[in-house]
Amino acid sequence: MDDQDTGYGLMRPTAARPLLGLTVLMVEDSRYACDVLRLMCIRSGARIRRADCLRSARRHLEVYRPSAALIDMGLPDGSGAELLEDMARSTPRVPVLLGMSGDAFAEPVALAAGADGFLAKPFAGLSAFQSAILRHLPAEWQPAGARIVDKAEMRADPVAFRDDMAHAAAVLSGAGDEATTTYVARFVAGVARSAGDDPVVRAAEALLGGQAGARGHLSALLSDRVLDREAV
Repeated sequence: MDDQDTGYGLMRPTAARPLLGLTVLMVEDSRYACDVLRLMCIRSGARIRRADCLRSARRHLEVYRPSAALIDMGLPDGSGAELLEDMARSTPRVPVLLGMSGDAFAEPVALAAGADGFLAKPFAGLSAFQSAILRHLPAEWQPAGARIVDKAEMRADPVAFRDDMAHAAAVLSGAGDEATTTYVARFVAGVARSAGDDPVVRAAEALLGGQAGARGHLSALLSDRVLDREAV
């Protein structure tokens, strides 16, 4: 099924819901980031599908073609650049491909892989999110007239943050290779940066930098966040 073809004609975008009629595929392993994206999509009128790894995303794409795909650059089974390259070459092409990351170095990698644009984490807000998608859509898919700028702050469920920290703690405890440790540290740094948890950000960056004792310190902080229901 082609969601792009079935969605338009039944629902038209409006000034208040400029993404109405679109289906957005989020390829993102963080529950916290997904919750923020979910809230922004709902507020914008878009339908949502989610994949948490490259393999899951490819299964989704065997069944339907979304209107836009938002692809995290660091996934548990590889780089989002791999999926961006494949999707940029595919025919018919998904109309909007955006890379996402909390690492500044990832933007040129995403664009070189074929992304139309890039969403930096923490996300800048609802209006910026909408603009990042709308600017790459054809004119007939744009809402008529001026778009209403919604300045509402999108706050993810704190439980999603705790779940991310629990996942990271479990993976880190069993990580016996450098690649897995690097993935966990980058994952934690990105989620914690979005949640405003500076101590966890610093601990993750210390592990990435190879500082002595950093692994144990980060593990202890992750355990604290899992136990603390009010961590965010």
